[in-house]
Amino acid sequence: MDAKMKVIPVKVSENLTILVEARSLGGEEDVSSKFLSFDPVTDAIEAISTKIAATVQKIKPDKVAIEFGLEISVKSGELMTLLVNGEQKGNLKITMEWVNKP
Repeated sequence: MDAKMKVIPVKVSENLTILVEARSLGGEEDVSSKFLSFDPVTDAIEAISTKIAATVQKIKPDKVAIEFGLEISVKSGELMTLLVNGEQKGNLKITMEWVNKP
């Protein structure tokens, strides 16, 4: 594991805590002794998905497939999400298809 990568406990819900591999973006900081909230990650997913869905609804393709990757990082004691490159091709992949209807 990269020296800046740490495994930290993250509280997803009242009854669920998961371990997340996160990259530190700031200076030295002890994050192993506290639980971080997963809300910033789900908020990022919701915001990105909502914006993309609104655009897709405007252009109305017959089929759509969307992929994006998020990297979880820690900065100032909070979880952050970064839109990341999934396959060295780009960080957001959108495929749309229209079928000509008679």
